[in-house]
Amino acid sequence: MAIRKVLVVDDSPADLANVKNIVTEAGCIVVTATNGKEAVEKAKVEKPDLIFMDIIMPDMDGYAACRLLGNEGETKEIPVVFVTSKKQKADRLWAQMQGGKAFITKPYTADAIIDQLKAFL
Repeated sequence: MAIRKVLVVDDSPADLANVKNIVTEAGCIVVTATNGKEAVEKAKVEKPDLIFMDIIMPDMDGYAACRLLGNEGETKEIPVVFVTSKKQKADRLWAQMQGGKAFITKPYTADAIIDQLKAFL
């Protein structure tokens, strides 16, 4: 399955715009959200092929959003790639336990984002 639509979730306007630009330049349609609650709502409506999600956000963090997405029939098949400043091994393990399929640490490169797009093609 080719990645056609990607949901980018980050409460930092700079990171949100940066990841959105990288993914758009790769030829994908991008939908954005600024917290986990909004991400879950948009994922249900937009049905993205992939989600790039920050972890530390207001209202609902990325871990909780990933768990919710994984428990919903209509969103459980959407891969979530965490893009975060959390760098500890425990953070990676916890992200995986919440259903995350990959983990990119900030500061990231455009290549790291593109590699994940390619990984889920």
